[in-house]
Amino acid sequence: MFYGEATNLGSYSSLCLLSLVTRLITMSQEFIIGSKVRVVSLPPYVKTADPMPMLRPPDIIQIGEEGIVLDRRPGGYWGIRFSRGAFLIDSQYIESVEPNPESEISS
Repeated sequence: MFYGEATNLGSYSSLCLLSLVTRLITMSQEFIIGSKVRVVSLPPYVKTADPMPMLRPPDIIQIGEEGIVLDRRPGGYWGIRFSRGAFLIDSQYIESVEPNPESEISS
């Protein structure tokens, strides 16, 4: 491949990579272990946080239900303890209940 061809492909792939990184940054949130989170939308299914996870129907948790963050799992999943058990929830379905200390400092 010549330099001109690499430049054309490089700008396109850079744009795709930038788009992917932007989506990943906005989709994944960081939560503090032990903090409270709230369900903002229901996933298509819920996975238990057991050593041998099982799929459960999404209605085992409710929108607006609050839980405690237990741990961080690979793939953007969080172990959350709710009233009906501990489940693995993708970060896009939850939000922090407690105010972010960084936003209070900048105010």
